[in-house]
Amino acid sequence: MMKKILLSCLSVLLVFGSLQAQDGKKALKKASQAIAAFNLDQTNKAKLQEAVDQIKVAEADAAVAGTVKAWLKKGEIYGVIATQITNIKTLGIGDVNELPQVDRPAFQSFQAFEKAFGMAEKKYEKKDALKGLAMAQGTLSNMGIYAYDSQKYAEAYENFNAVLTAHDLLKANGGESALDAAEGQLNEQKYITGLAALNADKTRAASQLFQELYKADYDKPAIYEALYKIEAAKTSEADAYQYLEAGRKKYPDDVSLLFAEINHFLKLNKLDVLITKLESAIEKEPDNMSLYATLGNVFDNLYQKAAEEGDAAKAEDFFGKALERYNQALAKDPKYFDAIYSIGALYYNKAAAMTKELVALEGDYSKDGLKKYEAMKEKVFNQFDEALPFFQKAEMLNPNDTNTLIALKEIFARKDDLPTSNEFKDRLQTVQEGGKNETSYFNK
Repeated sequence: MMKKILLSCLSVLLVFGSLQAQDGKKALKKASQAIAAFNLDQTNKAKLQEAVDQIKVAEADAAVAGTVKAWLKKGEIYGVIATQITNIKTLGIGDVNELPQVDRPAFQSFQAFEKAFGMAEKKYEKKDALKGLAMAQGTLSNMGIYAYDSQKYAEAYENFNAVLTAHDLLKANGGESALDAAEGQLNEQKYITGLAALNADKTRAASQLFQELYKADYDKPAIYEALYKIEAAKTSEADAYQYLEAGRKKYPDDVSLLFAEINHFLKLNKLDVLITKLESAIEKEPDNMSLYATLGNVFDNLYQKAAEEGDAAKAEDFFGKALERYNQALAKDPKYFDAIYSIGALYYNKAAAMTKELVALEGDYSKDGLKKYEAMKEKVFNQFDEALPFFQKAEMLNPNDTNTLIALKEIFARKDDLPTSNEFKDRLQTVQEGGKNETSYFNK
């Protein structure tokens, strides 16, 4: 009796499996008929949806999913959807919401044709799969561009990289690739794929692509900047500089590479080198106020270094050059905050350095000593007075800048104006605790 029951169950399973296989085969046939009907009448979106629904049923059947025919058909259906999206976006006619809502249709089409090619044993099947891959390249490229423009960089990379993968498969098997159409097209595809990878934080993929382009001497300045950034993060700025240096030699007039080089030397604090680089940048962009301010900061740093070393003549020279560059920025825009604050800081730091000399004179109570003390005190206060109006203007422009508030608090304390000093102490505390000063003190 038990054997009969087991045999009965087995026959039920066999019948169910047979029915499921038949359903998968029927679904594949219906999908083929539906996509054929849509291709004849592309206003009939219901047929396109039917094709998607049926190919999903077919794909769920393991037996049918093991056939090349199923993957070729899926590739075709999803490729048609991707083409429809491209047509709508290009011509501005129609609505993508009327199409079947499937995820990454161009990429799914590519994957289906790639799988079909891997499974194919017959010559005509391989030929059909390669033909599908060649057709998929166009929609993959378009979808990659749409994604990139929408700042969906990971999706853009996925599509762009699939174009390259399809190219490699096609060329390895005697097929024709869309990237053969024009000279340099392959390198251009690698370039945009590298940019997408870089923006998607896929640095390993980006590095590989840009290295290939670097070795091929591809004519794009951004390659050198990208490799510099990637290698700087991986090793060090010093080791990565070889790419920036090569780029600057090849493209001496490229402003982006010049700015990257300026930032490189800023990080390394190579101030002497920076002066030449910044002056070159100013020649190329004379209206760029930040360049004047940055060059002013460089001279400011050199001034402070010379002052610490006791070289008064050199310090005074650098002080004058810093002030000149800040004023050049203000001549472009009188309300440029960075330059206004920097001039205040220049005078303030000079006063602070002189304060050390003042402290050294405090112990000498002789007539001559007191005279020197008073003379130095006057010089110190004159420097703070020079700084004050610039910090006042800075506070009027930005009442929440902490450095400005600290400077004002200290200056008024030195002037024995404790109520005003305490006012800025309170305002500083507000900002440090995460709050905001709604109005400027000097705009009252």
